[in-house]
Amino acid sequence: MNLKRIMTGVIGLPIVAIVLIFGNQILIDVAFAIIAGMSFHEYSHAFKVNNKANPLTWLGYLSCLIIALMHVISHEYLIFIIGAIVPIAVFLCFAQILITKMKYNPIDVSVTLFGVCYIVIFLMFIPIIRAAENGVFLIWYVIFASWGTDVFAFAFGKLLGKHEFSKISPHKTIEGCVGGTVGAVILILIYTILINKFAGLNINYIAICIVGLVLSLLSQMGDFAASSIKRFAGIKDFSNLIPGHGGMLDRIDSIIFIAPFAYFLLVLL
Repeated sequence: MNLKRIMTGVIGLPIVAIVLIFGNQILIDVAFAIIAGMSFHEYSHAFKVNNKANPLTWLGYLSCLIIALMHVISHEYLIFIIGAIVPIAVFLCFAQILITKMKYNPIDVSVTLFGVCYIVIFLMFIPIIRAAENGVFLIWYVIFASWGTDVFAFAFGKLLGKHEFSKISPHKTIEGCVGGTVGAVILILIYTILINKFAGLNINYIAICIVGLVLSLLSQMGDFAASSIKRFAGIKDFSNLIPGHGGMLDRIDSIIFIAPFAYFLLVLL
């Protein structure tokens, strides 16, 4: 299993790097719309497996289309569009209940709306960050905070882990969580030194360390959030799409969680 995880990372990271560095905004928007659609499919299926709920999957897919069209929306209207998604989604959910004569219920609506917010709206901030000024550099703070935390937490947990952090995810230890955050912050600091020197940026080192600390902690919260959904749904992984990692949502759960926070923190920075 560990070998599968390593091989998947070796293959997957260069693909992600090529898309984020060389892809134009249309490619990036479409790519993340597809990722959002796959993630929402896994999320919906998780609740259906043991009849926990019956989410309105079509609404999630429809919401994902907005990500694919973000390059045609003026940046000044993006936050307005994001804010409008929720009330429109609520209206469509209850319209579905009315039309189908209670085939769906308020629990189905709640699970659907949570999925739209948690997956679609949160993930929208990745293309938004990439499209911002110096976005090609800033987007890597999200990647390093998420995957850096994951890698260092795994390594420190294996070497030093003794104390269980939470019953939600029994394999995670306090030592691993601390090591993951320390490692991610150091990685982010090194990256900042490099882009300041070679890309002509002027990012404050103390400020970016604080941002890295916050994003790393949020990254781990995102991992636990996804684990809590899986435990409630009674599944181990969202799917077996990615060898050694589970599903798409298993792989990007922490990225999704920190994306909006990263946007606002980096804008403030």
